[in-house]
Amino acid sequence: MLKFDQKVIDYILKVSTGEDKILQELNRETNVKILYPRMLSGHLQGKILEMISKMICPENILEIGTYTGYSAICLAKGLNKGGKVHTIERNDELTEFSKKYFKKAGFNEKIVLYVGNAKEIIPQFKCFFELVFIDADKYEYLNIYKQIFDKVPVGGYILADNVLWGGKVIENQKSGDKDTRGIVEFNNYVQNDSRVENLILPVRDGLMIIRKTANN
Repeated sequence: MLKFDQKVIDYILKVSTGEDKILQELNRETNVKILYPRMLSGHLQGKILEMISKMICPENILEIGTYTGYSAICLAKGLNKGGKVHTIERNDELTEFSKKYFKKAGFNEKIVLYVGNAKEIIPQFKCFFELVFIDADKYEYLNIYKQIFDKVPVGGYILADNVLWGGKVIENQKSGDKDTRGIVEFNNYVQNDSRVENLILPVRDGLMIIRKTANN
């Protein structure tokens, strides 16, 4: 995770809309009970996801990498009436935890959780997704991007987390570091993809916003 002056971060949070009570509870319980709690989106990034979703007001959202459900709840807040978040998590041990908070947040009927390998689940979807959030295994980013691209309409958005990968993307890659290599390959591919326009926000570990401009 990139290092920013904590005083600046504290100020940003101070003058931004606060974290709601359910997300605060989810955040605390994740940190107490779940391994690798830094994987949780957290308030700052979560609010960005919520704002983007509210701007788009999508009918369908696809999330790859549910973890404990924080980001799915944030994304669900911007859904069109009758819309759904389809979220995929490979770790079945997190299922009950995330479902508990989906219900507490009032999105039990809005968020559909799939447990398993995203590459096997994604082809089953027949709908289009106006918004996609990728936060899964870093070495799989490019494969996932290619797999979901045709399921995003022109004008739709793809978001990808951790695209700065703690600054490793600008360092010499170590042999065997498949995660850093995967992020670098993904970033380079998107940058050279004439069918999209893209921007990296230096938030937390880097959030890429990709807008699809053409099918071919």
